[in-house]
Amino acid sequence: MRNSLIKRKTAETDIKLSLALDGKGSSTVQTGCGFLDHMLTLFAKHGRFDLQVECKGDTFVDYHHTVEDVGICLGQAFLNALGDKKGIVRYGNFILPMDEALILTAVDLSGRSFLVKELDIKANKVGDFDTELVEEFLLAFTRSANCTLHVRQLSGSNAHHIIEGVFKSLARSLKSAVAIDQSAKDEIPSTKGVL
Repeated sequence: MRNSLIKRKTAETDIKLSLALDGKGSSTVQTGCGFLDHMLTLFAKHGRFDLQVECKGDTFVDYHHTVEDVGICLGQAFLNALGDKKGIVRYGNFILPMDEALILTAVDLSGRSFLVKELDIKANKVGDFDTELVEEFLLAFTRSANCTLHVRQLSGSNAHHIIEGVFKSLARSLKSAVAIDQSAKDEIPSTKGVL
């Protein structure tokens, strides 16, 4: 039941994205940016989210609008699929090793968007993907999902490994945060009574 379908069309991108929180990790991702496709595919797998993404963007300019707008849609999909957030664990964190890279992520599905990012990616590009777009994706996601996200690089030198570690660790953190706490499945995990 915790599913969402997002359609978003602008002058820069046309996106259709569907998300099932209680999936098996299956995905079909076609954004026009091969590296982003790879990251979202492993994100779905490691979070066990079923994810379908179709994006037609102005990639003849660069990947900026595509990456940012997919981040917006993915954040909206999580927010919509969670509904009133009744019964969720709310918090999740994961430390993920990716060869020499070690990435920590921690998420709070708090209803307050905030990003803390401590990444030291030396390379400007991985293939034709601008590494600065990782921050744009994370900002777009946290703002649309209304979540607090901390991302910290504990070690690492290879840009591909660092970024892949971020997406895998984020997926694992979100998997924990969206899980249903069976001991409190009818409760909102906040003293405020709302998230």
